[in-house]
Amino acid sequence: MRILVTGGAGFIGSNFVHHMRRHHPECSLLVLDALTYAGNLANLQSLAHDPGFEFVHGDILDEVVVEACMRRVDAVVHFAAESHVDRSLSGPQAFVKTNVEGSLVLLEAARRHAIRRFVQVSTDEVYGSLGPTGLFSEASPLAANSPYSASKASADLMARAYHESFGLPVLITRCSNNYGPYQFPEKLIPLFITNALHDEGLPVYGDGLNVRDWLHVEDHCDAVKRVLFEGRAGDVYNIGGHNERTNIEITEAILAALDKPRTLMRYVADRPGHDRRYAIDAQKIRTELGWQPQYTFETGLAATITWYQHNRDWWLPLRTQAVEVQRAAANRA
Repeated sequence: MRILVTGGAGFIGSNFVHHMRRHHPECSLLVLDALTYAGNLANLQSLAHDPGFEFVHGDILDEVVVEACMRRVDAVVHFAAESHVDRSLSGPQAFVKTNVEGSLVLLEAARRHAIRRFVQVSTDEVYGSLGPTGLFSEASPLAANSPYSASKASADLMARAYHESFGLPVLITRCSNNYGPYQFPEKLIPLFITNALHDEGLPVYGDGLNVRDWLHVEDHCDAVKRVLFEGRAGDVYNIGGHNERTNIEITEAILAALDKPRTLMRYVADRPGHDRRYAIDAQKIRTELGWQPQYTFETGLAATITWYQHNRDWWLPLRTQAVEVQRAAANRA
């Protein structure tokens, strides 16, 4: 199978590319990435001479580039997206352009070229916020609360429409919060790890009791691969780790692992529309596709902290950008 991986130089996309080259070398991968702030060719450096890997620098909004890529592949795994909630609050237009209009460009090109499989990689944030009990299932209504999640929900609905209207074999995955290697240090776990390593404050929104279901990126990549190969066209597959943690618990675990004092924890004003709790019912993908996460939260977090400790040359140049996002969010509040 020849696979187009959009956003393949980003956090989850690059981990997926490495996963596929390790476990399915018979598949060739064509990576398309615009190399915005979150895309980094260093994530793929070890594959530079791999004959089963090719990189194209381009934007999913560029119809000419997308057309040239699409005619060379059998399947698409679509990771490319603007994905940081804080950035969507200050600049929602970019999220509509990339996440909605860019997805439409890809879907239309995939339809023209009769692509065999199109995986739309989405997020559990499209479901909105849960109360203290219950889980998101594939049948949960879409109730996005941020410009980011609204743009992803819009792209999901467009992908579904291309399946229903044109018969494009679309599959949609919705995953809980990811963490692991190569994550840009504006997201909670890498931000808190890198701040702690510099003995700087760890900014906790609100009361710190917002809950997320955490999944190691390698387990996510394995799930996406199974959906690509074995999922039913037209279906949605939720992917979650059953690892619910409050932001306070995450913060305390990172500080403890790095032997840093709790005094580094800083409570800051909550962000607008901050969903209280996400939790995923992943029974469908477990039952139908035999997927099981391999990392516990404890083993995954320990491995992630070790990776950031050993790869300062990767994240130090990116840290200034992440700190600027953090400050902008604080100023808005």
